[in-house]
Amino acid sequence: MHLIFLAVAPVMVIVLYIYFKDKFEKEPIPFLFKNFLLGAFASVLITFVLSIVASFIFQLPNDNSFIDQFIKAFIVVALVEEFSKYLIVRYYAQTNKEFNEPFDGIVYAVMVSMGFAALENVLYVFQHGVETGITRAFTAVPAHAAFAILMGYFMGKAKFSKNKIMLNLLGLFVATVFHGAYDFFLFINFIPGTVIGAFASLIVGIILSKKAIKRHQESSNFNV
Repeated sequence: MHLIFLAVAPVMVIVLYIYFKDKFEKEPIPFLFKNFLLGAFASVLITFVLSIVASFIFQLPNDNSFIDQFIKAFIVVALVEEFSKYLIVRYYAQTNKEFNEPFDGIVYAVMVSMGFAALENVLYVFQHGVETGITRAFTAVPAHAAFAILMGYFMGKAKFSKNKIMLNLLGLFVATVFHGAYDFFLFINFIPGTVIGAFASLIVGIILSKKAIKRHQESSNFNV
């Protein structure tokens, strides 16, 4: 039980953080929970299928190849995972009447992403133990949240814009770039010191995420 708690606790902290950042018109908890579950199961299933397809297409056998690791990080992992989450937000959350202000893009993107991160974290912690759980609580889980906030920022704008397609895809693109950069610097660990690049990507992502949250709070339809 302590391993499950270790895996899920950082996810719940982020979920609550975003829930309380939604200051003016909170989303219904049952609908939030449905998005979380879809993130945990539907997006993970989509990721699994797309990962098999991407791995078959690209076939990257060389772990010490700079180019192979670039393709793996940005396409096989980042694009596949972010696209899987994007589909849930785009076709389930964004089309719902509860999605009624730009900040909701951040809320639902985070819920879906944290569902994904929760299941992923449970699997990692049970496989690798307590140390991995503690490390991921301060790295991978916040990274998933930051990518989701950046994607959700643009998807929130898209809902109320004439440029819906462009802004939605821009959200997917930005999340993929940050996710890909984070993973790429971790994957090329055959080059000394590259882990610094992963932390830099995470820190920049978190800083931009905080700015995105503030902007949507200030522009909320319900901020009167």
